[in-house]
Order: sequence, then C-alpha cells, then structure tokens
Amino acid sequence: MVSYQELPDQDLSELLKSNDKKAFTEIYERYHSLLYIYAHKKLNNNLEARDIVQDTLMNIWNRRATLAISGTLRSYLFTSVRNRILDIFSHQKVEEKYMDSLHSLMQSSSSTDHMIREKELSAMIEQEINALPPRMREIFILSRREWLSNSDIASKLDISQHTVETQMKRALRQLRLKLGHITHLFLDLLLLLLLLY
Repeated sequence: MVSYQELPDQDLSELLKSNDKKAFTEIYERYHSLLYIYAHKKLNNNLEARDIVQDTLMNIWNRRATLAISGTLRSYLFTSVRNRILDIFSHQKVEEKYMDSLHSLMQSSSSTDHMIREKELSAMIEQEINALPPRMREIFILSRREWLSNSDIASKLDISQHTVETQMKRALRQLRLKLGHITHLFLDLLLLLLLLY
C-alpha cells in the first residue's frame, strides 16, 4: 500500500474530492509551512500570515466536492494565498486614503450637519455592538472602550489570547457586514467617537 506522503499532488487532489481526510492532512502538512513562509515574507505579520494560510487550506477542504483546480495544486494554493494578500494590500490602501480624507474633513469642518450624521451612525454602530453575541461583545468593549490589550483581556476573562484575537476579528467583520459598505468607510472613526461620547 502506497503511503500518502508518496502520492503526487494530483492524486491527493482527487482523493480530497472523495472526502479523504488523510489526503487533506497530507496536503496540509505538505504546504502549510511553505505557504506561511510565503505569506509572512509578503506581509511581515505573523497573525495575518497564519490566518491567510489557515483560511486557504480550510477553504479547499470546505469546497472539496466542487473544487476545480486548473494547473497544479501547488500553484492553486500559492495563487490563493497571493490573492488574499493582494486583498489585504488593497484594503490597506483604501484605509490610508480614508484616513487621509477623514483627517482633512475633521480639520476643515465641524458643521452641525456632520455632527448629526456622526451621531446617527454612532447610534447605528452602538445598536450593532449590542447585537453581538455576549462574549464577543464583552471582548469588543474591553478592547475598544476600556483600551485593554489582547493579553490583558485574555487574562481578565481567563481565555487564550488567540481566542481574544479571533473574537475581535469576527466582531469587526460582523459589524462591517451589518453596517454596509458606506458605513464601513466611517466605522473606525465612529468607533473612536463612541469612546468619546
């Protein structure tokens, strides 16, 4: 019997489509470190690199039945990681532009109209924060309103720092999804404003 470690990627891909967990485990072990090194070199951020690799590998397992790999498994995985990295870079550029324009706006105008809009959006954000699951909301508030670090929150709630990071990431993702594309542009400012009111 041939061991999974000796199988070529193409065979592992086919076995994966038929729900073979050992094939997925071999793919994971074969590519996890290589993908992490690649992502970390591009991002220079341990957490983001780890998350991207984890998401990419879990995505092939979750989509195994319909997975269409054109080319090699290796190129598919590296392309997936590269695309996620490009999404992060693109998002960072949008955030930088947003922060620059926000800074200009704050310096040039503090009209009543803007203040009313900010308060309305603040109320929307507050409502969505209150709708978060209890543990996620508690972690979010400790981070954003009490300014506790992830390690302080983990210690206070007697949970792992990884759990805190994951819950914060999910909370921000959920808030952005609930508040929509337009509000997303103002979300970081309004979260800051909520702290001041």
